[in-house]
Amino acid sequence: MRCYITIVLVLGIFAEGFGQKIKILLIGASHDYSKSKDQNFSNIFQQIRAFKPNAFFGEFVSSEDEATLMDYWCKADNLKRLKKLRATRNIPIDKITKVIDSLKAISEQHSDNFYLKSDLAHAYYLAQDAANGHYLYWQVYNRLKSSANIKLEKYVDSLLCPKQDVSGRSMKRLTTSEYAYIAFPMMKEFGIKTMLSMDCQDYDLNWTASAIAFHDKFEVFKKDTLATDYKAVAVLLDRRDRGFNKYQTMEKASQIFTEWLNTDEASEILASGDFFFNELYNFRNFPKEEMLSQIHWWKKRNEGMCKNIVYRANKIHAKRVVVMVGANHRKFMQEIFQTMPNVEILNIY
Repeated sequence: MRCYITIVLVLGIFAEGFGQKIKILLIGASHDYSKSKDQNFSNIFQQIRAFKPNAFFGEFVSSEDEATLMDYWCKADNLKRLKKLRATRNIPIDKITKVIDSLKAISEQHSDNFYLKSDLAHAYYLAQDAANGHYLYWQVYNRLKSSANIKLEKYVDSLLCPKQDVSGRSMKRLTTSEYAYIAFPMMKEFGIKTMLSMDCQDYDLNWTASAIAFHDKFEVFKKDTLATDYKAVAVLLDRRDRGFNKYQTMEKASQIFTEWLNTDEASEILASGDFFFNELYNFRNFPKEEMLSQIHWWKKRNEGMCKNIVYRANKIHAKRVVVMVGANHRKFMQEIFQTMPNVEILNIY
């Protein structure tokens, strides 16, 4: 009987620890601000400061998931980077965790040593932890932007090869991303030393197959249906085009583009990019089955991301987390989070 009571108590404590209340500040962002005018992020910074997070999540695949995923949209780019960085300095896989821990400890004691930060970025990349490889590289990149150092620049170029990492979730893409402009500066301000990964790419091949099947049939539908139901279909397609034009205008002209990306208007425009509008689905010969399949796999990815966030936040007992995600995910993820117990979702405004 005592054994039974002990087991129940242990399980109860375990369940309580992993069922804690989590507050999530969900921020939809652009993955690339290079087309935007200079942005004013002060309002977003103020809201993050008021929220007082103890963890940040980024739209990256975790090192554990990266090692098991056979293929997804940027797997080839990641493997290309991995091969290149193993050639510059290899670290055996069975020793990588110990090397990272050692470099972290030394780097914290010598916070102004950007050679050590470069070494740690390299080790993270070899561990297939792109989120934290990018976080360390960003710190070195900013240092070189603010203070020229030829010796350090040569060291970074020879070790990390940033000028060759230009596709996929690359070092080049990082420098104009939401991480460089929002997440990493705030993490540094709060003394948060690592970024948590939450992306889910388990369904990427299913999504891609559904998208290809849809678009092949949609081109035929558009041509045939426009000939018979021209006005009705043209109105809907024009509505989609006007949405894209609004997006491009905001991207190029607004200094608070991110705030707009977190509105319902932006969410509808972004969803129309992949999913058009429900009003189209019942037109004759519209590839509805393929569209519903595409939506299904998109929702599965977003569900996976939400589950990763809650599980990994619980695992480290993080109660207030900022989630940075591409703006086309925001509304889907918010709706999923609202169905999950012990989760409170907040948005920027």
